[in-house]
Amino acid sequence: MSKIPSIRVLVVDDEVDHADVMAEAIARMPGGGYSVKQSHNLADAKRHFVDEDFDLVITDLRMDSPNDGFDLLRFVRRARPQSEVIVVTAHGDVSIAVQAMREGAYDFIQKPLELEVIRTQVRRAAEKILLARKTQELTQALDQRFGVTGIVGQSAPMNRVLQLIHQIAPTDISVLVLGESGTGKELVARALHQNSRRHAERFVALNCAGLNESTLEDELFGHVRGAYTDARGDRQGRFEYAHGGTLFLDEVGDMPLTMQAKLLRVLQDREITRLGSNDPIKVDVRFLTATNKDLQQAVRDKSFREDLYFRIRGAVIELPPLRARRDDIPLLINHVLERSKEKLGKTVEGIDAAARNVLVAYPWPGNVRELENTVENMIVLAQGPRLTMADVPSYIVGVPATDGSQAFEGMGEGTDHASSTTAITLAGMNLAELEKKAIAETLASVQGNREQAAKILGIGERTLYRKINEYGLKE
Repeated sequence: MSKIPSIRVLVVDDEVDHADVMAEAIARMPGGGYSVKQSHNLADAKRHFVDEDFDLVITDLRMDSPNDGFDLLRFVRRARPQSEVIVVTAHGDVSIAVQAMREGAYDFIQKPLELEVIRTQVRRAAEKILLARKTQELTQALDQRFGVTGIVGQSAPMNRVLQLIHQIAPTDISVLVLGESGTGKELVARALHQNSRRHAERFVALNCAGLNESTLEDELFGHVRGAYTDARGDRQGRFEYAHGGTLFLDEVGDMPLTMQAKLLRVLQDREITRLGSNDPIKVDVRFLTATNKDLQQAVRDKSFREDLYFRIRGAVIELPPLRARRDDIPLLINHVLERSKEKLGKTVEGIDAAARNVLVAYPWPGNVRELENTVENMIVLAQGPRLTMADVPSYIVGVPATDGSQAFEGMGEGTDHASSTTAITLAGMNLAELEKKAIAETLASVQGNREQAAKILGIGERTLYRKINEYGLKE
């Protein structure tokens, strides 16, 4: 068995024998990879933790003082929130352990100590720590590789988009970004700019939708004083302002035909003429465009110039709609939750499995933009520390997936795909029924693997066992 990456563990217990037992049990775990230290009082534990930034702390709740364990738990959660804490309690102190978990403990171990229980809990905590570490490393790698903070997704369709960005960005080729409204076309354009040789220069964007020819011409090419009644001074257009950098025209398919001809000439000659002037001005820009329209059909309909179409489509990046990459929906939800404190001034700890699965099942006609707005609205109106079914907007509950994809996260290849096209009727179900359905569907999707089902549902295995018995479920 290969070693796992190092996990730094601090064992805290005022009873030296107990601390020795736990430390030895962890240090000798199969596969290794655990660095273990001990502390026998609160002050030393805090000092050791600050000095070495431990990944996992295992602490007795009752030491010199009955509240020492809680004090250390709160200290760790403030000092290093990514660290996990397992608390050790005397037999019969389950209510105290539950309180500790509410305050951020990962789990608890009851005395008398059992070596296999200690190892199992540590192994599970380590898996969570390593997963968080990998996620952070992946995010940092994507930011370094693609320079994009706003693009969230690890599905196959989004990986293809990111790979295209990586390949196209260093060139100066024109790029046409296609996708439905709300899929993040401007984010892709910004990523192309951030990873190009022009990244130190300006990124200038203009949405062409709803702008008439005269307004567009003024916006793109600028004007000189006296060009028209309100032109009281010279003004640079977007082409001049973006000189040396990148110009991005969104919704280019909405551009009037007469303006298309003028744009084509600028792209061919690489020079513009301000309104009211006869003096051409050379411009050097990377030209990017985006649209949610079918430009090939527009060419056939004579509403878009064929020569301009071929000029702007040097390379094409097609963004998938959100319903075609449902695996990314939980990641997007977590992304909104993480930024909610800064953006909304409110923190929500997470989302219950039932609510998350309903959001995954919804077809999201407004794509990522609609999802972000919906989750932000849920966060603002949430009454509790977590998002629940009570926070899901009524128009989403009961809406089936419309593309034949699985409605519940974690469906495996062996799942009966015919059943996935069946409408999911959630309206009228109480929360207990909904929770039972979510657990049953998830267990079925993983062929009864409780450990995997618990991970998908976002709950502990112990909680899952209790729910299975409570609802009389059979895997």
